[in-house]
Amino acid sequence: MILFPAIDLKNGQCVRLEQGDMTRATVFNLNPAAQAQSFAAQGFEYLHVVDLDGAFAGKPVNAEAVEAMLKTIKIPVQLGGGIRDLKTVEAWLAKGISRVIIGTAAVRDPELVKSAAKKFPGRLAVGLDARDGKVAVEGWAETSQVTVLEIAKRFEDAGVAAIIFTDIARDGLLKGLNLDATIALAEAISIPVIASGGLASIEDVKAMLTPRAKKLAGAIAGRALYDGRLDPAAALTLIRDARRS
Repeated sequence: MILFPAIDLKNGQCVRLEQGDMTRATVFNLNPAAQAQSFAAQGFEYLHVVDLDGAFAGKPVNAEAVEAMLKTIKIPVQLGGGIRDLKTVEAWLAKGISRVIIGTAAVRDPELVKSAAKKFPGRLAVGLDARDGKVAVEGWAETSQVTVLEIAKRFEDAGVAAIIFTDIARDGLLKGLNLDATIALAEAISIPVIASGGLASIEDVKAMLTPRAKKLAGAIAGRALYDGRLDPAAALTLIRDARRS
């Protein structure tokens, strides 16, 4: 189980949104590279970054901020937002991103995911963000008619490293992870699943470490880390202890 601290980028700043709504953004740090450094110093072993402006624009927008982070920290980074073609995938991997996350294009252009995963095995994740079970695209501005499971099954044998499943209704609201839906997805497919959206406290981390959640590969923590509801040291100690046992 990996706990990924999240950095969401808007206008070059580190923000958190509520339910993916760009008009409900709270700025937490003007310097994303400093925030990344802080997470690395706290002992996190993998960083989750989203270019929010890029998700809406369909191409990278906050590249400068991402590149500054890559220069600052040594831990691996997974990046999503505005990655819609193979050229962008290749460019980010060449710059030092460990894993790229494809969201909208996974719905619109599944062949892109398959060819990228084949070319870069283990370095491609699919981000599936659900509103009432249906996948949302274009920075969550549109909801498609397909379910998360339908899309996830398309990539069963494609070599995708992980599915990042976000429950939009909970995202940024500290309501707790939607573990039932996330575990159901993980049990229905062979691709590792990472839980996202709503992680609120150490109780969520404990729940991730219970036997019923054993198929989950990790969870993403955002607002709870920024506003102090989740103590990084306590969470990481729990995870390390669980690994040892």
